[in-house]
Amino acid sequence: MKKVFITGITGLLGANLLQSFLDDGVQVTGLVRQRSKYKGPVHPLLTLAEGDLFSDLTGYMHDVDAVIHAAAETSQSLLNYSEYSRINYNGTLLLYLTASHCNVKKFIFISSANSLGFGTAEEPGTENSPLKSPFDKSFYARSKTEAEQYLLNNETQTRVIILNPSFMLGDLDYKPSSGKIVKMGLQKRVVFCPPGGKNFVHVLDVADAAKKCIELDLNTERFIIANENMNYRKFFRRLAELTNQKTTVITLPASVLIFMGYLGNFIRFFGIRSSLGLVNMRILCIENFYSNEKSKRMLGMKYRPVDQAIMDSVACIKNLNTQLTNYNNLKK
Repeated sequence: MKKVFITGITGLLGANLLQSFLDDGVQVTGLVRQRSKYKGPVHPLLTLAEGDLFSDLTGYMHDVDAVIHAAAETSQSLLNYSEYSRINYNGTLLLYLTASHCNVKKFIFISSANSLGFGTAEEPGTENSPLKSPFDKSFYARSKTEAEQYLLNNETQTRVIILNPSFMLGDLDYKPSSGKIVKMGLQKRVVFCPPGGKNFVHVLDVADAAKKCIELDLNTERFIIANENMNYRKFFRRLAELTNQKTTVITLPASVLIFMGYLGNFIRFFGIRSSLGLVNMRILCIENFYSNEKSKRMLGMKYRPVDQAIMDSVACIKNLNTQLTNYNNLKK
């Protein structure tokens, strides 16, 4: 029986990774900060490791076939690069060195497509596209890129495979995280959207890619895990069609978002955390598109329709709303 160690099991990807491996009968050790606050599935094949990326995890990694590192600092509101690099770089390095010390066979690092150069619909970005503006000024993208470079340049007997997923949607998004974009357009008569776009992928496709990386005999590799490129206007129109809504989608001029970005920078100058910032707003104004050809060719990936990803996210949000309503009714 295979054994895997997964970080970030309370997040969107980590929760889907956990459930997917348990469904396949794989023995999983999942890293959580506090067992008492864990609300995920209870399963005879699941062991919870209490701690964080800086804890001594050697006791949990002996006889493990693969470490899947999905935990990351993804907030867009932090003020300093060090707040990202501590988790996304330092934490990743320590986890990899621990895995190497314990002779783990494979270390699968879940990075981001945004650590690679984006392209257009006609020439989408690939695994060989270097990071470029405005993502080269994104603290999050830079910290992921820095971790990737270390892993690729300092590989030990523990083989490194990097997955670069695009924007993930799907079920088990309890916070929600990326599901916020669905929530923005759900049951709205008017939606104001940025002029840019991105690539969307079902979170289960990323989980499938991680499983294939364990099963296949791969050397050090990186794979973009991505599916459909579309601008935000098309995304919100698609959401409206799938949910039978009558929604008017209005694209904001790039100048409006750039102005908001300068305003955000002014706020952040005084030490106030805000996702408004010039870099973030510039990112929303571009169409950052990617190719999945390498993953289809080498991993044999067969991607789920993005419509399914959207509807799974919608179902998750509606379920969370129902739970919140029931909880509030109980309090009355």
